[in-house]
Amino acid sequence: MEQFEMIKKNFGFGCMRLPMKDGEVDAEQTKEMVDYFLDHGFNYFDTAHGYIGGKSETALKECLTSRYPREKYILTDKLTGSYFNKEEDIRPFFQIQLDACGVDYFDFYLMHAQNSDVFEKFKKCRAYETAFELKKEGKVRHVGISFHDKAAVLERILTEYPEIEIVQIQFNYLDYESASVESRRVYEVCEKFDKPVLVMEPVKGGSLVKLPVEAQKALDELQGGSNASYAIRFAAGFKNIRVVLSGMSDMDQMKDNVSFMEDFKPLDERELAAVRKVCDVYNSMNTIPCTSCRYCIEESSCPKKILIPDLFASYNAKKIFDDWNAKHYYERAVSEHGKASDCIRCGKCERVCPQHLPIRELLKNVASEFGEQ
Repeated sequence: MEQFEMIKKNFGFGCMRLPMKDGEVDAEQTKEMVDYFLDHGFNYFDTAHGYIGGKSETALKECLTSRYPREKYILTDKLTGSYFNKEEDIRPFFQIQLDACGVDYFDFYLMHAQNSDVFEKFKKCRAYETAFELKKEGKVRHVGISFHDKAAVLERILTEYPEIEIVQIQFNYLDYESASVESRRVYEVCEKFDKPVLVMEPVKGGSLVKLPVEAQKALDELQGGSNASYAIRFAAGFKNIRVVLSGMSDMDQMKDNVSFMEDFKPLDERELAAVRKVCDVYNSMNTIPCTSCRYCIEESSCPKKILIPDLFASYNAKKIFDDWNAKHYYERAVSEHGKASDCIRCGKCERVCPQHLPIRELLKNVASEFGEQ
């Protein structure tokens, strides 16, 4: 991994969940977070054009790239399939991204959300070839992929495109042995092909921060760090993992994450045993493993305007925490949008879901839980 020595530490700032204020990115708090991150020796930032409804890239221009010299930070962006339909669309879109971020090149450019179907579109449009050309032109330093599928699909992609330099995967202790996400097996494919790994969703969209009561007891017995610390340190403890991303939404999260990643130590045996107990608790509950990435509503254009992640969050709160307030939040989510029972089963959401969730069937469960016919 010597070719990536410009990445100073194994922790990155994921910019999909920046602090918000009145529907816009809170620029002042984001600047404060950027400054704190850089001041403590970290330099890796990750974004994509669709993050926060298109506001992530421009927020980085305002809060990072216009305020610091280019050599002070590493910036990763992504080529997302919903923004092009043919090869000729890619370069103009890439230029839009450069302009939005306020830079002349990206350190890493990832083929976004690769799965078996998306990969076929990228091949048809020669997206990989275009990215490799951009690298030769100096507009991209390194080409990689972000990946959401089974291990066999990753093996195929890395076999067909050995020039890929790095792979971003979903990796956390709850998904490590998951049959749907296959975190461990996907990581092992990266090892097999000697590809360094970038980690997304180390706290599974916040699911490993706010825990069920019995799961929380297991971590409380450690009398140590925050819930997030155990999740992020778990992911960072694997030798082939180069950067673990955290989508921090406020300064408190930033300070907490930096506190245990500045002088990183992997989980010890006692801590590993505790997170295994957390997994046992989750696996015994009938919950929906949604990470609230919002691809299902931002990229699939649900015809009934159903806020799927919000409804799933209300459902999980009711199931996990017996939260009496869950119905209130559910009703707020559907006040100006579709209800779970409004689903017309078109399947557009399922085609873009990184977790491969059977969303149509799950919406039936949500409708039943909240008393909808």
